[in-house]
Amino acid sequence: MSDDTLFAFPRNASGSERITASHWGLVHPQVADGRLTGLIPYAGDYAPSPNLAKLAALSYSANRIRKPAVREGWLKCRGGNGESRGSDRFVEVDWDTAMTLAAEAMTGVYDNFGPSAVFAKSYGWMSPGKVNSAVTLVNRLCRLMGGFTECVNSYSTAAISTILPYVVGMPDPKVKSWDSVLANAKCVVFWGADPLITCDIDWTTTLHEAAHHIRRLKESGIRTIAINPLKTKTGEFLGSDWIAPRQGTDTALMLALIHELITTGRADTGFLTKYTAGWETLKAYVEGRTDGTAKTAEWAEKITGVQARVIRELAQYLAQNRTMLMMGWGMQRALYGEEASWAGFALAAVLGQMNLAGGGIGTNYHYCSGGASVGFGPRLRGITGRVAPARAVKDTGTPLPVIPIARFADAFLNPGETIDFNGRKVTYPDIRLVLWSGGNPFAHQPQTLHLERAWQKPETVIVTDFVWTATARHADIVFPAATVFERNDITDIGVYNNAGLCTMQQAVHPVGEARSDYRIFSELSERLGVGDAFTLGRSETDWIRTIYEEARTSPLGRATGLPDFETFWKTGLIRYAPDKKATETDGLAAFFANPDAFPLATPSGRIELASPQIAAMHYNDCPGYPAFLGTADEALKADPAALTLMAVKSEARLHSQLGGVITDGDGREACEIHPADALTRGIANGDAVLVYNDRGRLLARARITENVASGSVCIRHGAWFDPADTSEGRTDRTGCANVLTPDTGTSRLAQGNIASGAAVFVKKAQGRQSAPSAFGQPAFSRP
Repeated sequence: MSDDTLFAFPRNASGSERITASHWGLVHPQVADGRLTGLIPYAGDYAPSPNLAKLAALSYSANRIRKPAVREGWLKCRGGNGESRGSDRFVEVDWDTAMTLAAEAMTGVYDNFGPSAVFAKSYGWMSPGKVNSAVTLVNRLCRLMGGFTECVNSYSTAAISTILPYVVGMPDPKVKSWDSVLANAKCVVFWGADPLITCDIDWTTTLHEAAHHIRRLKESGIRTIAINPLKTKTGEFLGSDWIAPRQGTDTALMLALIHELITTGRADTGFLTKYTAGWETLKAYVEGRTDGTAKTAEWAEKITGVQARVIRELAQYLAQNRTMLMMGWGMQRALYGEEASWAGFALAAVLGQMNLAGGGIGTNYHYCSGGASVGFGPRLRGITGRVAPARAVKDTGTPLPVIPIARFADAFLNPGETIDFNGRKVTYPDIRLVLWSGGNPFAHQPQTLHLERAWQKPETVIVTDFVWTATARHADIVFPAATVFERNDITDIGVYNNAGLCTMQQAVHPVGEARSDYRIFSELSERLGVGDAFTLGRSETDWIRTIYEEARTSPLGRATGLPDFETFWKTGLIRYAPDKKATETDGLAAFFANPDAFPLATPSGRIELASPQIAAMHYNDCPGYPAFLGTADEALKADPAALTLMAVKSEARLHSQLGGVITDGDGREACEIHPADALTRGIANGDAVLVYNDRGRLLARARITENVASGSVCIRHGAWFDPADTSEGRTDRTGCANVLTPDTGTSRLAQGNIASGAAVFVKKAQGRQSAPSAFGQPAFSRP
């Protein structure tokens, strides 16, 4: 059967025989008169996402990018004039013009300034799919051109993924299986984790196994405890006991629990001797022999707000009952976030249950269904982004820089400045051109007004996306991309559990003049003179077939008995059987079975509760053992009117994706506030409120709830940045929480982003507030 026939649109009216994959799960697109009308979830989905209706509406949203566009000011000057980015009009052009302009700009920067002047990035959440992966295509193109300034770390896990290699020798250790936890644990602690919200999505696609296991947890009668300043959806579903420390004080609470275990003889010295290194150094700090302050329950009560009695009782209960600490990532997206991650592993080690079935600690149960059973079958390799240059490269005399992602705005503003990062020095390059595809840094990056200023510096900004995000509105050249429903592709199912393979079958034609990411980058590579090296002579459908055949003919593919490609594409889905050899998913299992034969990749081969490597860096914001160093904005928090900001995940979107599909009100984000704090400020439910500090201000709508601890407010992450100049100063009109967060690193070790913990002030907004304007089209001029 020819590819033309195989990949053709379905003949039936509904399109329900086709299947595709999204970050929210597998779906059958419903089509009428050539238009996507809805999505039916795959029957094997344990908990279909509540966001499928919004996902179906995305293709036809008011902010869809329908044609290539160029910023008017850039078009006149052919570069520079960055001060008008975000406010300038756009001119819609044909594809040939847009490609020519982009290729000329890129060639000019590569030839005149070298690859370090190019900042190429995709944050990767645009859609699943191995062929149209924005991350891969950006990297592949720019490496063929000679390279680019790269980023390391992520906005999700910068602190924890940097500190854990020093502690356990790996950045993201696999967790014990849910089956093991449910069969053996007596207590599960969700510490800064809310998996019923965060496991709604997967980096690839998902069957929502986490929801299934949480239902099993509820039925089991196992005690659950939620430690979080915010009452979580997961905690409410399970009826968990709620302990609410002040935002950013988790490390102090963990250290106090360790102190209680020491003083009551509950510290597992046998485990600590056999499996850890550095215990005596940490113990000296906890007991106060290092700094003169014992980390007692009373000490922690003053910091965390959790009663000393509760801390002591919790320590004893955890020691007496096999416990799994399910730690989320929210607490490490804060000032000194490395410390909370390290202290969590230290607490688990002192409890001594890490080597026991169902006990210990896991840091990805809340993400991509971590802990679900692993399937037996091959993973897809995809197109590689690691390629050698295919053209002459300008020699600048220095290696290409690699910077932590959360510092890129600082790099734009301060070329030549040197910072400390994970034991080395990093010098910022002079960025002239930005190529950003499939992401929205105006949602991720802290201190958005600072980013807005930094974004003015490069000469040219090229963006690929399917909707007019703030990043697209701040671009010079914009390429309209197809959505997941408007192209073909292929994907794995499940980052951690490898549940199978799925086709991503095109359901409708692209809206307007949108093109697939692969087609966009293939044509751009041709203009840049590296087309043959980029495509290897393969079309989009050629790559889909090639990627599948590589998996099918691999040893594991043959053992699995994968069908031929035509059968797979017609069937649409392959579910792997559970891997009988991988019934236990614990990444540390071999080490615990025999620590001498299977040492960890740390200098001691053990779990390092104190690290001579980190100590040798002499970072006062990240010492050689887990320590409580304070919280963000402590001077501002001395003001009795100050509240502490929490910016957590929203169940209504993926970061900012779907944020432009408005189904309720005017799209302004809620500011969740405790009744007592609302009362003292004269705020009623639904009022427009101004939330501000010295970094910026935003408008939100008040939602009064006891689910937020008094003294804190919660504004969910991902609202679309929509600034306007008002009498109060430059103000975001949608509730973009990062307007208020500091653009400083978590520490000199990870240089991660700080999403929560900032001091803010809240007051009722006065007068009539203009509605957000971010959810439609930008202004256009005629060419």
